[in-house]
Amino acid sequence: MTHSIKTIWKENNIFETDVDGHNIVIDLAKDAGGDDAGPRPKKLLLVAASGCSALDVVEIVKKMRIDIKNFNINIETELTTEYPITYTSMKVVYEFEGENLPMDKLERACKLSFDNYCGVMALIKKAIPVTYEVKIRN
Repeated sequence: MTHSIKTIWKENNIFETDVDGHNIVIDLAKDAGGDDAGPRPKKLLLVAASGCSALDVVEIVKKMRIDIKNFNINIETELTTEYPITYTSMKVVYEFEGENLPMDKLERACKLSFDNYCGVMALIKKAIPVTYEVKIRN
């Protein structure tokens, strides 16, 4: 199996990529010479990581028959100060809301995604330290 994409320069610092029929626009911030027409590429890596893991976790939680009301993933990173500016560490926080949620099962669902299923997270973990935490908010 392979994946392929094509990114097309539109104007200034604006680029568009078709991903499975969905148009993604990237750009620089105005203070960096862009038009702020889309997100910066580096943060899209975080979107990919959170989205990949979120899809896993929701499917696992469904199979466990846990009724969650809300679910969020927050990612915090540290960056280098010199070029190339890269992430040096990442913390993933899984946040659930609901009544009488079983923390042990939620932790198991997150661990399965983090350690076994999320390919984006697996790639990132090869490059930098990544930790995670599970929280229940009522």
